[in-house]
Amino acid sequence: MGMTAVARSIKGGLRTEVDVNGRHVLVTDEPGRLGGTDEGPAPHELMAAMLASCTSTMIMLYARTRDWELDDVRVEVAYDSESVPRHVTVHVYLPGGLTSEQIKRLRKVADTCPAKRSLEAGFTFDQHLVVGGHDSLAA
Repeated sequence: MGMTAVARSIKGGLRTEVDVNGRHVLVTDEPGRLGGTDEGPAPHELMAAMLASCTSTMIMLYARTRDWELDDVRVEVAYDSESVPRHVTVHVYLPGGLTSEQIKRLRKVADTCPAKRSLEAGFTFDQHLVVGGHDSLAA
């Protein structure tokens, strides 16, 4: 499945509107200390948000198919963008009253997050600079 994102800078500043799959718009920005207006998360901050929301969604989707009541699921992600290799710590908070079998299954489901699996698999990049409508340089 292909996904797209198109980012456009706003008025030449660091605030950016990102169109996701032609259906949603996100705003990113940098904090004031870097010259931004802090009107949205910095782009690299979206990594933790992506992993937290993906994990939570997978758990809730699975619970829904089983008619499990999971009213209070919280996923906290800490992303260390300076370590090599990068390091992510995920804490999944589930409500009480679950059986040990439900907990075991939800632990496995949390690992199925497509964002996490993509990061674990690794990436290759093809990057092109387009100047004046012509693909001028491949990086």
